[in-house]
Amino acid sequence: MAEEPDLEDKTEDPSQKRLDDAFEKGNVVKSQEVNTWFMIAGATLVLMMFSGGLGQGLTTIMRGLIANSSGITMDGPALPRLFEKIGVELLAVLAVPLLILMLAALAGNMIQHRLIWSTESLAPKFSKISPLAGIKRLFSKQSLANFLKGLVKLGIIGTVMVVLLWPDRDRMEGLVTMDPAALLPFTSTLALKVMGAVVALLAVVAALDFLFQYRTWYGKLKMSLQELKDEYKQTQGDPFIKGKLKQIRQMRSKQRMSAAVPKASVIITNPTHYAVALQYERGMDAPLCVAKGVDAMALQIRKIATEHDVPIVENPPLARALHATVEVDEAIPAEHYKAVAEVIGYVMKLKRAIHH
Repeated sequence: MAEEPDLEDKTEDPSQKRLDDAFEKGNVVKSQEVNTWFMIAGATLVLMMFSGGLGQGLTTIMRGLIANSSGITMDGPALPRLFEKIGVELLAVLAVPLLILMLAALAGNMIQHRLIWSTESLAPKFSKISPLAGIKRLFSKQSLANFLKGLVKLGIIGTVMVVLLWPDRDRMEGLVTMDPAALLPFTSTLALKVMGAVVALLAVVAALDFLFQYRTWYGKLKMSLQELKDEYKQTQGDPFIKGKLKQIRQMRSKQRMSAAVPKASVIITNPTHYAVALQYERGMDAPLCVAKGVDAMALQIRKIATEHDVPIVENPPLARALHATVEVDEAIPAEHYKAVAEVIGYVMKLKRAIHH
């Protein structure tokens, strides 16, 4: 059993077929940092646009529950109805923000690759539960990159929080004594400042991580010269066999031509580049093209015609036109009837003169 080529041997860019096969198997570029960035950006957008409405909506729901707590029955079917009522009210308040977060999560994947439906990645694989494979993944280049990314993100977020929150440290110490009406605007303003800065800085991390993931993914799909040759044989066929088939087709074409040209009524030539052999007998609707060719094949047609005393007529415009518009074993187009009729008429007169 042949061993897999070493990574050092895989020096060639992957073919389009290899890329398509990888996509069908669900093997695509995916940066978790890009997904994270979209989710944080979506949460920031929700906080910026809906924080006031969310707070007011949730306050209204809770206020109603507290104000009417003495009249709420909790026995029998009343409890499920209560939870259903609260769920509907919460959904009405949270529907749009949740939709934005769902779209953000979807956009994080769609921006990296087109939509894919594949069950390949769901299939059970021994490598996923193998301890040896797990150790290799633990100490792989990917794991090291993830560890470094985690440190970078932790450092970025920590630095941002310190820089942005330090000026407000005195006010934050008094949050426990702050009026509840002023607490929400203050905390949402701080949260927006922190999240806006985090989104801006993590955009750089996400972009760098996507480039790293792309290079890693593309490198794994690279091919060796032998893999390229094998794929070419699978998709295009063995070049040796294709060459043999081409020779056989050419030989059969020459055989058909050798049998057809002697039956022709006239050969119309360019005179050196084109040759079209036409057959016409009384009762036929139109002359039939029995052979045609250019250059070497045209020379062969003229040679066979000379050996069998088939008339050769030089008419460059007509030869080129017939070669371009009629196929072998087809009748000539109607627009060439008159010109071909004149040629065949001339040949017939010539034959009658020779016989007399």
